Amino acid sequence: MFTTDSDYLLLSGIQHFQFCRRQWALIHIEQQWLENVKTVEGQAVHTKVDQPAIKEKRGDKIVVRAMPVLSHELRIQGVCDVVEFHRHRDGVYLPAYNDTYTIHVVEYKRGKPKRGKEDIVQLVAQVMCLEEMLACTIAEASLYYDEIRRRQTIDITEDDKQHVRNMVKEMQSYYTRQHTPKVKTGKHCLSCSLESICLPVLNESKSVAAYMRGFM
Repeated sequence: MFTTDSDYLLLSGIQHFQFCRRQWALIHIEQQWLENVKTVEGQAVHTKVDQPAIKEKRGDKIVVRAMPVLSHELRIQGVCDVVEFHRHRDGVYLPAYNDTYTIHVVEYKRGKPKRGKEDIVQLVAQVMCLEEMLACTIAEASLYYDEIRRRQTIDITEDDKQHVRNMVKEMQSYYTRQHTPKVKTGKHCLSCSLESICLPVLNESKSVAAYMRGFM
């Protein structure tokens, strides 16, 4: 399912880009990464669902975990935590099961619903990949937060899809130019795992990678 084309960006980077363009560039262009409590907790949440060998069939529902997806239009690729296929006469035809199914994406997240849209844009991008792959329309999807232990249903709007298209276009531009943007500090910096390596060179012309090489 995955392509070896280096122009296909990781879908998971969209949430980083929405949160902070500089954070995305540090991770996906400069290959910088540090763990903090939140990243470790997030990995623990995904360990429960990232089991691609497991496909469950429960009556009229098929559950697929860690499903690879991609979009040639957006030139992104990634993995959906959970994709549910519900048998329905108005759904998309699945040859393997010789029946028609509607599709529901579920993305697992640590904590509780956020004020920002970083989780939503990642979910929308997953939906857009599946719509392209299966030639269908998906009206809604869900975010599951481990702290509140329930799903939050998200309507997938055309405005959200256009926002994702614009973001990916900007991401591709930065990636092609290998450009790490500069941003102003804010409260969001306190929850960023890269704060300790980002802020020392926030207003300097050199990249964090160059700064770290000099520091070491």
